[in-house]
Amino acid sequence: MIPRVVTACLLLAACGSSTDPDLSVEQQGRHAVGTRRIDVSDATRAYTLQAWYPTTSATSQVAIESLEAEPRRTRYMNLLAGVGTCPTRRLEVAVDGEPEAGAFPLIVGSHCHSCTRLSNASTALRLASHGFVVVTIDHTADTLWDELDGMPASLDAAQLALRVADLELAIDVSSPALVSADRARLGVFGHSFGAVTAGRLAQLDDRVQAAAALAAPMENPLIPGVSLAEIAEPLMFLVAVEDNSITEFGNKFIRDNFAAAMNRAWKLEVADAGHWSVSDLDGLIPAFNKGCGPGVRQTDGEAFTYLDPDVGRSIAASNVTAFFRATLDGDDGAAAYLDRGFPDEFVSSAHHD
Repeated sequence: MIPRVVTACLLLAACGSSTDPDLSVEQQGRHAVGTRRIDVSDATRAYTLQAWYPTTSATSQVAIESLEAEPRRTRYMNLLAGVGTCPTRRLEVAVDGEPEAGAFPLIVGSHCHSCTRLSNASTALRLASHGFVVVTIDHTADTLWDELDGMPASLDAAQLALRVADLELAIDVSSPALVSADRARLGVFGHSFGAVTAGRLAQLDDRVQAAAALAAPMENPLIPGVSLAEIAEPLMFLVAVEDNSITEFGNKFIRDNFAAAMNRAWKLEVADAGHWSVSDLDGLIPAFNKGCGPGVRQTDGEAFTYLDPDVGRSIAASNVTAFFRATLDGDDGAAAYLDRGFPDEFVSSAHHD
């Protein structure tokens, strides 16, 4: 049964805090953003991570593929050359910039199945500009490059365990780019399989204080391992209403996850959004097209055009940023932003305490 407070929030446009919503989350924050690729290895394999952090260095427009090392840089560039305008192509960052002094909450991000650590670069960049340090990682054997090489990873509990281990490494990795990371304030977010991964990390690691899921349920009947009854932290769920990848079946489970959340939780429903609408890889390969250009609504079978990719990515970035500002920084204006749903022509919001 949906908690009574959730039903009330669905009926009232301004349900929640009387504080004015802080719309600043819809724009880059006051911090310039640095980014650095971090390559580490242990006895079993090499890992590639990406740090995103407030910087004192000057930024510039950087081609997204330039953040990859060769030969992936050229492969990425060639993929971009063969598609339209949906994928992200440039980012405003300072590559290897000098970290800004301070203690900023640490957020780790988990990418979708067969994606990359740059899949949610726009969200990571927005977070860093609002005073967070973000670390994303190429998940073990589950990257776009593995997929293109004909070696896709499985979608199962064994792969989930590898992904959680990757995130644990991301939390603890040492790098000059992470000197300002405050690991005592730790959050996690993920897209698609990354949403399940975020839930599993929140369940297992007591250091996690908040977790956000984009376009997939955390507790998932197809990938066992997550139990919402064992997650005590605040949660956020984003539903892509026209998600033809996980279908209405999957969206129902996201809504059920929200209702079952044990602590404070938010659910954002994004109209005209497909599975890849939140991703910087939207439309990069045919498998990522559900979120790019024309489509067919799963809700009524009618032809339509997906949400503009830049709008979809901005909605994800705005709400993830508001969520972590609300939960890790205690920001009432950010909580009010989540409570009310912005922009209201695309986003509807529900929450419960």
